[in-house]
Amino acid sequence: MPHRNAPLTETGRLRLARCVVEDGWPLRRAAERFQVSPTTAQRWAARYRTHGQAGMADRSSRRTTAPGAPPPAPNAASSRSGRCAGAARPASPTSSASTLPPFTAS
Repeated sequence: MPHRNAPLTETGRLRLARCVVEDGWPLRRAAERFQVSPTTAQRWAARYRTHGQAGMADRSSRRTTAPGAPPPAPNAASSRSGRCAGAARPASPTSSASTLPPFTAS
């Protein structure tokens, strides 16, 4: 289901893209006919050229990246290979708890 601000449905986008790509309509004429901006008409036509009918499906308007977000972490295999063999590692909580004397309140 298209969101409330969508100018056209999937079918309408497909018709616009076919008019531009297959029938050779100028972008401005197609945009005026379907009541969208020429930029939007160009975007849909390019998507149709690249992905065909599947490219006309509704897409999320959510951002795919966040500005200022840290870069993705490297995978675990490459991070392990970079460690030194003698690097100190913190002991696991279960192993260190069993070797410590019990805590007494005074």
